[in-house]
This record gives sequence, C-alpha cells and structure tokens, in this order.
Amino acid sequence: KLIDLAKTHHAKGLSWMKIIDGKLESNIVKFFSEDTQKELIKAIDGKDDDLLLFVADKFEVACNSLGQVRLNVAKKMDLIPDGEWKFAWIIDFPLFEWNENEDKWDPMHHMFCSPRDEWIDKMDEDPGKVICNQYDLVLNGMELCSGSIRITDPKLQEKVMDIVGFPKEEANERFGFLLDSFRYGAPPHGGVGLGFDRIVALMNGYTDIREVIAFPKNKQAQCPMDGSPSEIPDRQLKELNIKLDFVKKKNKE
Repeated sequence: KLIDLAKTHHAKGLSWMKIIDGKLESNIVKFFSEDTQKELIKAIDGKDDDLLLFVADKFEVACNSLGQVRLNVAKKMDLIPDGEWKFAWIIDFPLFEWNENEDKWDPMHHMFCSPRDEWIDKMDEDPGKVICNQYDLVLNGMELCSGSIRITDPKLQEKVMDIVGFPKEEANERFGFLLDSFRYGAPPHGGVGLGFDRIVALMNGYTDIREVIAFPKNKQAQCPMDGSPSEIPDRQLKELNIKLDFVKKKNKE
C-alpha cells in the first residue's frame, strides 16, 4: 500500500531497507558499499528493526511522495499527538519551476511575487535557484494563510514575465495596465490571504473543510441544495449576449 501511495504522487516506486543485528537487509543492499551502509545507519541513528524508505527520483517528486508516505505511516502508528497546536512559517520558496511538458520556466506560485534582493541580478544565471518573498503559515500540517511581497518595479516585472514566457510586447499587451501603474510609483505592498474555512475546521477538530462549508459541491461540481449549475433559458442568454457552443460527441457503434 505504501508503494502504491508513493506512485500516486508520481514516484516510480518505493524501496526499503531494514536494520537487523546492526546491518541493513534488503534486495537493494547489494548496490551499497559497506561503508555507505554504515554511514546510512549512523546518519539516522538507526537501531534494530528500524525501516528505511527510499524514493529515487527528481528532488520535488521524491520529497512530495516521501512526505505523503511519512504522514500515512505516522497516522497508522498513531504518532501524531492530539490536542497540540504546532505552528510553522514556511519560507524560502523558489520563484520559478521547470515545466517539462512545455520545456519552459513557470512561476512556482505566481509571477507577481518579488524575488529576494540578492537574487535580482542573478535570475538569468539559474532561474531555478531564485528565492522569492513568499510565506505560508501552517498549523498542524494545514495551511492557514499564504502571502508574499509583490513586485512594484516595472523593469523587474518585465524581467520575470520574460523568464516565464511573456516577451516585452506580449507582456505590454496583456499586462500593460499593471506595468504602467508601476511607472507612476506604486508603494511596496504585500500581505496574506486567510483560509477562513480551514481555521474554522481546525477549531472544530475537523481535517476536511467540507465539514464547515455551508454549501459544499459534489464531485460533479454541483450544489446538492439548489441544483446549480442548472440550464439557462435561451431568452436569458440572448439578454446577456452569450452564445453557447456545445461539442457533440459522436455515437460509438
């Protein structure tokens, strides 16, 4: 089940080693020298019957999949204490991430978050290493709020847009209003967006925000209470100058 869980989070698999009589045992131990095995045991202060789990993949995939495995094991073994409130500020987010499907850089969060001052002149060298002024507040593993300090320099904003695939001409066409406003001297600004439903859920001991949402949607994005979204009469569509084009599916024989 843990292997399947890791795979659902894009890992190719999940390898393991177990410490028995002070040594590692597994079908992959043969690929590790004795010195490396000793270093592994020492690094985790390993004891007999300890289990080591591995994911060999890209850094982001390995961290995400192993993180989910860790949480799953912690819940099954009842290692997460009840009645405790653990806050944590998450900082040092990357500004960009590589999009393999489109072979380009994407903003990790959004392209209006400002990079740290020390990275402004180095963005061309390696965009993947640029750290931004973003921060999340987490309580017991659940995000309460997320925020950032925004870009207010038009040249810096154009540079970030260029890195994520918006050359100057397209940037001015789509976001000219924003860039122009910066040229008039926008003040430094930032803040956070609160997840109020998550706060209420935690206060009531829930882990699913659906328990505190007044009108939760089902898996088809429909509201069970009022049946929305519902069909719109042609008369109303004409009043609003809206035309709907539905793609007809071919009947399979």
